[in-house]
Amino acid sequence: MTGTMPVAGKDRLDEAALEAWLRENITGFAGPLSLSRFKGGQSNPTYRLDTPGKSYVLRRKPFGDLLPSAHAVDREYRLISGLHPTGFPVAAPYGLCEDTSVIGAAFYVMELVEGRTIWDGKMPHATPQERRAVYLELADVLAQLHAIDPASVGLGDYGRPGNYFERQVARWTRQYRASETDNIPAMESLIAFLPTSLPEQKRSGFVHGDYRIDNLIFEADGTRVLAVLDWELSTLGDPMADLAYLLMNWALPYEGRAALGGLDLGELGIPSIDEMAARYCERSEMTDVPPLDWYFAFNLFRLAGIVQGIRKRVITGNAASAQAAEMAKQVEPLAEAAWNFARKAGA
Repeated sequence: MTGTMPVAGKDRLDEAALEAWLRENITGFAGPLSLSRFKGGQSNPTYRLDTPGKSYVLRRKPFGDLLPSAHAVDREYRLISGLHPTGFPVAAPYGLCEDTSVIGAAFYVMELVEGRTIWDGKMPHATPQERRAVYLELADVLAQLHAIDPASVGLGDYGRPGNYFERQVARWTRQYRASETDNIPAMESLIAFLPTSLPEQKRSGFVHGDYRIDNLIFEADGTRVLAVLDWELSTLGDPMADLAYLLMNWALPYEGRAALGGLDLGELGIPSIDEMAARYCERSEMTDVPPLDWYFAFNLFRLAGIVQGIRKRVITGNAASAQAAEMAKQVEPLAEAAWNFARKAGA
């Protein structure tokens, strides 16, 4: 996982109360306990818990007033608890605490998976062969997720499987309105266009909601995925949402993170967008990938709604990380990019 930093000010926890809860609820836990905070995590603050014999990860809801249905750490915990026994790469779940009197917010504790996070999709220090293997693994693991029957792991009620994009457009419109601070013309255009142009849903399954290279932990010296992280946006729905979200990185300009647009992929050894789509289809029930512009518009619209929530938390002083103020500036660019794809899709 990403680097850590000391726990400062408003992010501090009642360590004595937390340690008492861990002793009572986590099998084999033995202190003393020390805490640090992972630098990433705009939504649910994430901590590293170290003891002499073992390390853990804690994810909690932000403190303070929150948007309805946001920051559902209980849903995250329930999902990884269902997926872990299948062999799908997720961290082992250890315990969920919904009693806010312990540290001031609901939280869960899971395994600390040791490995590497690939923050720069260009993988500047890798060989072309390694880059290709990593990206094909991305497609394979996503197809593996989408092949799991939610009912078979006790999660048939994890979400409503039908009308996914209709529900998601409505949800993110509500979330955006609930945190709106400025009038953004591109968002207004998207709110009008997206519900009138919904694609047909042909499959149903788990949707991660934020599947990209820097939300996975890979082997330290290999290309196998050890854990998929950050399940906060997960639900049941159309797997095309995840596939399009992943492939969108090939269409967005390279910025040192997951996006790859403008890079010489052939020289780098990174598969093309068509190769990635074909690989996913080989590993899944899909035969081909539909035109992607509408899906790109939707995903960027959703990201704009998420970032607008961060902007609102910055204004109210409830943001989860030091980078939140910088990220909050991205609402308008995300909305404009989404509207550009919407126009290509026929808006």
